[in-house]
Amino acid sequence: MASLNSVKAWDEECDVLICGFGCAGATAAIEAYDAEPDAHILLIEKAPPEFVGGNARVSGQSLLISKNAEALKSYHRAMSAANPVPEDLLDDWANRMVNLEPWIQKMAADVGAEYLHGAGWSSRDVVLEFPEFGARAAVAHTATILPVPSGVWLALKANVDKRNIPVWYESPIVDLIQDPDTLEVYGAWVERQGERKAVRAVRGVILTTGGYEADPYLQKNYYGLGNVKPLGTPYNTGDGVRLMQKAGAEMWHLRNQGQSGGIWPGIHDPRQETSYLRNFMLPSFSWIDVNSEGHRFYAETNELQLTHYKMKSNGTWVDVPLHVADPVHMIFDETTRQAGKLVMQIMTWSALVNDPLNGREWSEDNSAEIEAGLLQRADSIAELAAKISLDPAVLAGEVEAYNASCAEGVDRAYGRNAETLQPIDNGPYYAVRITPAIVCTGGGARRDMDGRVYDHHGKVIPRLFEAGELGSFVSDLYQNGSYLTEAMITGRGAARFALALDPSILE
Repeated sequence: MASLNSVKAWDEECDVLICGFGCAGATAAIEAYDAEPDAHILLIEKAPPEFVGGNARVSGQSLLISKNAEALKSYHRAMSAANPVPEDLLDDWANRMVNLEPWIQKMAADVGAEYLHGAGWSSRDVVLEFPEFGARAAVAHTATILPVPSGVWLALKANVDKRNIPVWYESPIVDLIQDPDTLEVYGAWVERQGERKAVRAVRGVILTTGGYEADPYLQKNYYGLGNVKPLGTPYNTGDGVRLMQKAGAEMWHLRNQGQSGGIWPGIHDPRQETSYLRNFMLPSFSWIDVNSEGHRFYAETNELQLTHYKMKSNGTWVDVPLHVADPVHMIFDETTRQAGKLVMQIMTWSALVNDPLNGREWSEDNSAEIEAGLLQRADSIAELAAKISLDPAVLAGEVEAYNASCAEGVDRAYGRNAETLQPIDNGPYYAVRITPAIVCTGGGARRDMDGRVYDHHGKVIPRLFEAGELGSFVSDLYQNGSYLTEAMITGRGAARFALALDPSILE
């Protein structure tokens, strides 16, 4: 932390300083303005304007809607059994969740956007990730705001713009300004246009800076993950985690039982910082994934996206072991190559932000990516194996065994769905490296649903708040639509609680 002694003069003063312009930050700014229109709200963002939005901009835009608080608590209690959430927090969250939908509908209506029952990107009305834990009773439906993609984020940003809330872009928070004895927060040091500015926040600072999925150091040291890439914003580099540690906060969920959002199969273009997501809606199934030794290792075409890439192992839901099997390659034939893009055109920073800004798009038949060297091509499986440094006999044997399963109609090795058993027999043959890809991280400071942050003794750190992905209360398994709605709840709670405080007094 920086003490008051570091400040010679304040460069800016506001009532509430909100750090990070994603879902939580936008929601906090909107709620603060609506609660007290005359308050001076300042929103700062690390990224330039064209890269604003955080993970909210490129997520699936799913919103969990529940009408049964008791069922929702029971469901989340079961999902977080490995790392239980305090009952009072769970109760508060569930009660706010069942009352959230009208506010979301209003946000859409206020900017002329359409609120939709359903995921928007598929025909499903609801995604129930873990039915055995009570998902059916807990989840009324999935919702979103059109258009797809990015509709929820676009509606929130439009609401911020409509209220003329000032935003400083390319202005990361550098440090919190605190009393070293009481830990009370008085403001923050912000880097703006190459200069450090002392910003006084007389009622509070709200950190909404996201997680650490784009920080290789934290991924290695908190999750033990090496070759991983984010699916979302490259700006989530753990700034808030480091600031909270420095501020004296008690940390939680830095390493859940697994990555709550899952470890997904990505395809990384080395020209980008982020990863594409492999197309889980590809209509062809003449492909398999093989591990570093050339063997299959899981039921790769099952609808794992419906459980955020969790699978049952020894009776427990765990991450699909893409990171353990790395390097992983997808092996496929001409039928799959011609079936459509290997990557999703939604849900990733690479497809939705980087590609449009760079004036390119993944080719429909994947031919451009072959030319670019992202995909390897060969006339035989043995030749393909040599190109990707696998034993030709092992890979050829694995493909042969898989094709025999297709002929039999049963995958005895891994239980792949019978309707996806399509042989790899139409040459030429292809391989692409699969990169373990991260949706988000949930670690951060322990907090309540009003975003109040706790120190190591269970006391609230005065005037410090946290919302969104940073410090999420999700401690293990994750139900589709929970992250964005939690960001809305904690963003709104933090804004209202901060504005209810009397202005701080400097001695």
